[in-house]
Amino acid sequence: MAKDVSLRQLRYFAAAAETGQFSMAAAKLFVSQSAITNAILLLEDRLGVKLFERHPYGVSLTAEGHRFHQHAQHILDSLQDALREPRFRAGQLAGSIRIAASYTVLGYFLPPLLARFRANYPGVELDLRDMARRDIEAAVASGELELGVAIVSNVEAPERFGHHVLIRSRRQLWAATGHPVLRTPYPSLENIATHPYILLTVDEGEESNRRYWDERGLEPAIAFRTNGMEALRGLVAHGFGVTILSDMVYRPWSLEGKKIEARPILDVVPYMEVGLLWQRDASLAAPAEALRQFLIQACGI
Repeated sequence: MAKDVSLRQLRYFAAAAETGQFSMAAAKLFVSQSAITNAILLLEDRLGVKLFERHPYGVSLTAEGHRFHQHAQHILDSLQDALREPRFRAGQLAGSIRIAASYTVLGYFLPPLLARFRANYPGVELDLRDMARRDIEAAVASGELELGVAIVSNVEAPERFGHHVLIRSRRQLWAATGHPVLRTPYPSLENIATHPYILLTVDEGEESNRRYWDERGLEPAIAFRTNGMEALRGLVAHGFGVTILSDMVYRPWSLEGKKIEARPILDVVPYMEVGLLWQRDASLAAPAEALRQFLIQACGI
């Protein structure tokens, strides 16, 4: 009879899923690589499915792995919240919070965290707004907003604000399965520049791309610009071009079910950083301070 699944196995699995390499997962958790490998093998045996595709450059989740990762992360998050709950529920806080987030943050990062916060603080209302990063900065500086959540790696002079990085998301090459660029385990920007490039323009995507291409003195062969994530996925999955985007927004399929593969890049490409902004040296109201502390602790950076 197969053994029950342990929390340790779930943590090891989640670390491998997030890093894309068993060796990096082991380093992150301060355990041996064999501990990670054995935990994954036991999970696959228990579930009767393959959770990872093994590649020369690392691992990637299978369809079953992606579904299991969602369940595993929910279990780990729920446990973390349960351990914090006695402290968070003290005083049964009530009130409202004026907060804004940018498009990518709202679509791919913030909602599950806000849902967990609301479960801990049912008496707190969220006045949540969708705003561009520069507008968030202006509204936080003026006091119109108490908190902003944005791509802080794009913020100029972040020391103007109180700020905290919540997540650092690796940028990788995306390409359709079988695309010629994937013949190289670690494609360089020079290699990527020889292929048509699909550029995502939303949330200052063009400016972010420009920085690391300019540092290498290279120019991507832009074939198409779009502010639609699903349009980009479809174009990449059907082989119209490649792109470089963060793991936070990665999904292995387009809406039509065509496969997209992610591959580490040889050159140093900066991580995308998502974080909190608040008015520097200002005292936040109790509900906003509770959310600030919750997000910092939940993300654990």
